Amino acid sequence: MKKATAAMKKSVPKAKTEASASSLIDARIRELGDWRGETLARIRALIKQADSEVVEEWKWRGVPVWSHAGIICTGETYKAVVKMTFAKGASLEDPKGLFNASLDGNTRRAIDIREGDKIDERALKALIRAAVSLNTAKRPAASR
Repeated sequence: MKKATAAMKKSVPKAKTEASASSLIDARIRELGDWRGETLARIRALIKQADSEVVEEWKWRGVPVWSHAGIICTGETYKAVVKMTFAKGASLEDPKGLFNASLDGNTRRAIDIREGDKIDERALKALIRAAVSLNTAKRPAASR
């Protein structure tokens, strides 16, 4: 039975899984019903404005993920913060200093948004576009 289930999951069209992920993100926003839901909805809208080709995913038992040729960022919600974690954040220029969490790692960087924080929308969209550019950049061929 497991094999049949795995095969069925593999055969689900990408558009259907993306729609399912979008529905799950919609449900999470409604479920939160407070400033965290509003903030998650706002960052989601900004991500879509910054990259019209973004793909929404639902991973790790309930984390919204936005991807384009790889993960751009996640949108985790906690009691006191909405956290945007950029998968390759350490490789991104951050001239406006948006990154304020996970600063000690070699790869990831995060933005913790607390209740009442104002989002620098222009800077955030630039950061999202930079993450997409990094994901879509041609990688140098491995040396032989």
